[in-house]
Amino acid sequence: MPEIELSREEQLRYGRHIILPQIGEAGQKKLKAARALIIGAGGLGSPLALYLAAAGVGTIGIVDFDTVDASNLHRQILHTTQSIGISKLLSASQRIHDINPNVNVELHETRLTSKNALDVLKNFDIVADGTDNFPTRYLVNDACVLLGKPNIYGSIFRFEGQASVFYANKGPCYRCLFPEPPLPGDVQNCAEGGVLGVLPGIIGTIQANETIKILLGIGEPLIGRLLLFDALAMQFRELQLKKNPECPACGKNPTVTHLIDYDYFCGVQTNLHTTMNNEITPLELKKKLDAGENVLILDVRESNEYAAVNISGTLIPLGQLPQRYSELDPAQEIVVHCHHGGRSMRAVQFLQQKGFTNVKNLTGGIDRWAVEVNTELKRY
Repeated sequence: MPEIELSREEQLRYGRHIILPQIGEAGQKKLKAARALIIGAGGLGSPLALYLAAAGVGTIGIVDFDTVDASNLHRQILHTTQSIGISKLLSASQRIHDINPNVNVELHETRLTSKNALDVLKNFDIVADGTDNFPTRYLVNDACVLLGKPNIYGSIFRFEGQASVFYANKGPCYRCLFPEPPLPGDVQNCAEGGVLGVLPGIIGTIQANETIKILLGIGEPLIGRLLLFDALAMQFRELQLKKNPECPACGKNPTVTHLIDYDYFCGVQTNLHTTMNNEITPLELKKKLDAGENVLILDVRESNEYAAVNISGTLIPLGQLPQRYSELDPAQEIVVHCHHGGRSMRAVQFLQQKGFTNVKNLTGGIDRWAVEVNTELKRY
């Protein structure tokens, strides 16, 4: 392999790095030779990609399969208004090269799965997880453990964020902290619960900082530490994490020796027949309503979401459903909806456990209803 050299333009560009004794020209060459993979080109992936590119990380890989939506722009600063409707990867690549044309960008326009994760991750030195769903977090963790890669973790919700470095070779992994995933619908994502726009910038920048430190071998990474940030209180707290000797992924006798079905593990996918019987599309619901069928629309979002936009349903927030489900008639046909379908799926499962036999989940929630049925409805 030829020796890495810095051009005169690169020496000027990275001059403020090079004069740092902890980095120097040798450290900048390390960054140029490094290969960092970012999972997700969204809120966390945006500052990650921007700062790793600006720092001169030689190869930045990005995994994503989504397109840019207007609702992304208040937090996903990698993208612009002109990017709406195009691939996030294309938008990201253009923005990265605008910042630093010396960076090589490798695009993986695919959903990361158990079938492709090891092949995608194996060629990178470090992985930064910018995802917002549990199946992918467990998948990334297990793949990093199996491959011996450091996993730079970040998580955001509303006004709170978390960051850590899960590196099984030197400390705990994600499963040491969260052995089991929460039940589907118990934890909302940003699309359902909202997020302060600057929050992913703060947490994603911390992830970029940890990525650079590990690539350079300097400082004290967040290995064995979970950093908690409260934007409203403007407070950072730190929790010490210990490696779990019984961890199924990185413990003394690991049982996770290969990648599994993470949707099934996290309860996202149930039996296909059951799922089909419990789902109804917006167009199917509209047909029922147009025919005058007696269908109760149950909205399990929060009251502020209902006040912003609704489809004239009965509002019982998911958290209140265990105390208020007796207000519903088990004999009536009920269609439950939330913003995108996660909370309502959990509500359907709860009502079925309570003896409701004619209850369905509105696929895609009110957001899909606004796209397919009533385009005048406000989307958020």
